[in-house]
Amino acid sequence: MTNWPVYDASLRQRGSLTVWFTDEAIAAWAAEPRTTRGGQPRYSPLAILTALTLRAVFRLAYRQAEGLIGSIVGLLGLSLRVPDHTTLSRRAATLDVPRPGNAGAGAGGEPMHLLVDSTGLKLCGKGEWLLEKHGTKTRRSWRKLHLGVDAGTGRIVAAALTAKEVDDGAEVGPLLDQVGARVASFTADGAYDQEGVSTVVVQRHPEAEVIVPPRSTAVPSETSETAPTQRDRHLQSIAEQGRAAWQKASGYTKRARVEAAISRFKQIIGDGLRSRTDERRATEVDVAVHVLNRMLELGRPISARIA
Repeated sequence: MTNWPVYDASLRQRGSLTVWFTDEAIAAWAAEPRTTRGGQPRYSPLAILTALTLRAVFRLAYRQAEGLIGSIVGLLGLSLRVPDHTTLSRRAATLDVPRPGNAGAGAGGEPMHLLVDSTGLKLCGKGEWLLEKHGTKTRRSWRKLHLGVDAGTGRIVAAALTAKEVDDGAEVGPLLDQVGARVASFTADGAYDQEGVSTVVVQRHPEAEVIVPPRSTAVPSETSETAPTQRDRHLQSIAEQGRAAWQKASGYTKRARVEAAISRFKQIIGDGLRSRTDERRATEVDVAVHVLNRMLELGRPISARIA
C-alpha cells in the first residue's frame, strides 16, 4: 500500500455513521409465518442479525442494543417492531449468521492463499481491577479463536471458537471445511508443524503448498533422500539459505496479515466475549467476523484494494 491519502480516507470512512433501511430490509423485517406447531416468531433472522451487528460494533449490552435499534427506527419514521433484549439473547443461541465461504476467492475462481492463526478471548467475569485490589487468585477463563484469512483480500474466510485446551492443529480441518474456494497455499506458524496438519491440507487440496516453519529441533524424514516431503524441502532450504531467507522465498512473511486481522478483531470488537453460553459465544464470533468483513468491504475504496 503506497496510496496513503486514499488509505487514510478509507480509515475515516470506516468511522462514518450512516444508517438506512432499504425497502427490501423493511419488507423482510418480520418473520415468515411458520407452518409447524409452536409459537409464531415476530422477527426474521435479518432483524436479529441487524441488532446483533450494532451490538458488536458499539460493544453494547442487549438492553442498550434494543434501545439503539428503537431510536434508529424512530428517527427514520419507520413502523417496525423492535426486538426486546430477551428475544435478542434467546435468538442469538440459534441464529444462522452468513458465512464468508469463498467470498475471498478471486474473480475468475483463482485459488486462495490461506493464512491461519489463533488467539485467546477472555470470558466475562471479575475485572482486572477487582482481582488486583482484593488480591484474589481466581484463574480467568478463556476461549480460543481460530481464524483463516485470505492473503489477497484480508477477509476472514473461516472462524472457529474452541476451548483453550484445544490444539491449533486439530482445528485445521474444520477451518478448511468452511473455505469454498481452492487453496493454493496454507501458511501458519510453528505451532502447526505437525504431520496431521499437512495430511489434512493435502487431503482436501492436493496441490496446495504447506508453508509452516519446521521447529528448531526438526529432522528430515526417513524418505528425504528418495521422496522428500514439503517439510523436507523446507528443512533443506533453511539449512542452505538460513531461516530469514527461507521465510522471504517461501512467502511465509505474508503470515503477518493474519496477525493484523487478529489485531483488527481485538481493537474493533474487543478482546473478550460477553455472552454466557457457548452457543451465544459462537454466534457472537460469527457476527464479529461478519462485521469486520463488511467494514473491510465498505471502508476500502477500489483504488486501495491492492493484493
